[in-house]
Amino acid sequence: MRLTTKGRFAVTAMIDLALRQNNGPVTLAAISQRQQISLSYLEQLFGKLRRHQLVESTRGPGGGYTLARKATDITVADIILSVDEPIDATQCGGKENCLGEGARCMTHELWASLNERMVDFLASVKLQKLVDDQIEKGVEVESAPMIKRAIMPNPVLKPIRVSGPNSVFALAASMGKS
Repeated sequence: MRLTTKGRFAVTAMIDLALRQNNGPVTLAAISQRQQISLSYLEQLFGKLRRHQLVESTRGPGGGYTLARKATDITVADIILSVDEPIDATQCGGKENCLGEGARCMTHELWASLNERMVDFLASVKLQKLVDDQIEKGVEVESAPMIKRAIMPNPVLKPIRVSGPNSVFALAASMGKS
């Protein structure tokens, strides 16, 4: 069994997101730049992560992604399975037809057992553990200041004072023409 870039990149991006979300939503462009992962690839992965309710998106200026659940509630298995990464070492893809027509190969049970162990292991590793490991290694997390925009509840309307005539007729009268 070999994880493809899809699963590895998804886990890496989720660690990056979890490390930095305390400063607000994290943009995919920032993750792309830090982790050297194609932005379009991240967009595909985060679409799947969002559909599986692992991340939430915020639109507009200052938008980006945040975790939909606590990092302690997300496992590596959740991440990998959400991006359609198969965790399967069998030749038949778990269909039990390794030799065709429902016939199993001699090692089917061995690989099926390995699959169970892999899933169990990945389900035991929490995203928070991976984040803590990165912090322990000294990964620097830049702290971006929170930008709060002043939003006025209602616009202030100032009365308009007109000192001249307010109609064509008043203008003509003020010029002495009638």
